[in-house]
Amino acid sequence: MNTKDQFEPTVFVIFGGAGDLTWRKLIPALFDLLRDRGLPAQFAIIAVDRIKLGDDALRRRFHDGIRQFSRLGDLKDSAWKLFASHIHYQQGDFKKPSTYTMLGAQCAELERKWGSKAHRIFYMATPPSMFGQIPKYLGNAGLTRDRAWARIVVEKPIGYDLDSARALNAILAASFEESQIFRIDHYLGKETVQNILAFRFANPLFEPIWNRRYVDYVTITVAETVGVEHRGGYYDHAGALRDMVQNHLMQLLCLVAMEPMVSFDADEIRNKKVDVLHATRPIHRDAVAQCAVRGQYASGGAGGMRMTAYRDENGVARDSRTETFVALKVFVDNWRWQDVPFYLRTGKRLPRQASEISIQFRAVPHRSFPLEASLGWQPSRLVLSIQPEEGIVLGFQAKYPGAKMQLRPVDMRFSYRGSFAAASPDAYETLLWDVMKNDATLFMRADQVEAAWELLMPVVEAWATTEPGDFPNYAAGTWGPESVQGLLEQQDHRWPQPTELANQADTRGKKRPTSE
Repeated sequence: MNTKDQFEPTVFVIFGGAGDLTWRKLIPALFDLLRDRGLPAQFAIIAVDRIKLGDDALRRRFHDGIRQFSRLGDLKDSAWKLFASHIHYQQGDFKKPSTYTMLGAQCAELERKWGSKAHRIFYMATPPSMFGQIPKYLGNAGLTRDRAWARIVVEKPIGYDLDSARALNAILAASFEESQIFRIDHYLGKETVQNILAFRFANPLFEPIWNRRYVDYVTITVAETVGVEHRGGYYDHAGALRDMVQNHLMQLLCLVAMEPMVSFDADEIRNKKVDVLHATRPIHRDAVAQCAVRGQYASGGAGGMRMTAYRDENGVARDSRTETFVALKVFVDNWRWQDVPFYLRTGKRLPRQASEISIQFRAVPHRSFPLEASLGWQPSRLVLSIQPEEGIVLGFQAKYPGAKMQLRPVDMRFSYRGSFAAASPDAYETLLWDVMKNDATLFMRADQVEAAWELLMPVVEAWATTEPGDFPNYAAGTWGPESVQGLLEQQDHRWPQPTELANQADTRGKKRPTSE
């Protein structure tokens, strides 16, 4: 990591600079970085897009985005004026060489004014169809010639399948070294996701029992209450497997299952993640039905609201076969995790928003207490909650007050919001800061992307050639299709109820829920 990068001149080029991602996420994150940590004095944001828009109009749009989405809020005139002075707009077609010629001239003019060479960060906040085009034009225009000073940021999805991911990685590699390519996944910028490493490897208490001898099974849940909203056109060609499992859930699996790293070097950590994917048991095409479940939401209601069916959403085909829910059972075949099932699930229009990892420990080998002493006995469970509340919950057995020996489940809770005075930065703040520092620790490497695709391709291919038959198969506001329970019931396991981390009330004497 080059720790000087944050102080050196930097040009931050956003392709798709007038788009929603820039407005909602990137600009508010950069503004908060300016206020919270400081940006280089010689810093410029060049927004590139096709629509006709001047600097002043763009600044007004960004001002509105910061006012709505900035973490720090309190949009003071002095802070805004300083930030606005760094913003520039360039109108141009992403498929025309002249756009890149003008961009090169603008970067050169900034360097001339600053009297110094500048780092050039190219962020592709565009539709995925442009991911394979923009790097070629950048290379042809000579904007990546000095590779020590150029970086490119790619949003997900990285390809539509294994072949397209390999093709995109080859295009990126033609103009950039792997160390210059930042494949961004905003989930990895969340504090609790990063804290998995700290929790596992900085504390001697849990790492010795983080293995098959003590862990019965692991569940990873990313549940959304929303539907596809304005993304119907994109989502109907992607689906939950491509949109969430191939990137977000695979990343969480790697962090939970990886071996201890020798150092905090970016490639050392990423090597350990790739090792997990390489050790994950292949899913055979003829066994997909036994380890994967897909679903699509119908109309339904929750919280007094009526929700429309997926096939009635804007941009979605009326006979769509696209899945909005996926559950998988996978195994990591190595010494640490042999025969421990990892259950992954994600879906839209579920009852609660929740992203969490639950480690279910094995029951004690012998219960010394009589049956009547156990009021709702449950094995110990450790929950790493990522959102909406960030924190950690440890569930275990304790004696209920009184003369009798009665055991009941209780929770110990750690909440980021309740324990630290400092607010957690937005995920994009963390990741953009790391891009500027040239720290790739939290970003996906080419081999990791391809290994994840390789693991999931049998599922992709099986679902592409087999009609789901029962779509839609779960009502909006429920926990997915009934068949999802079968993945766990084969081994007498259950999906855990997402943790109510925000509920800090006294719950003594109340039974902790264990399943839907």
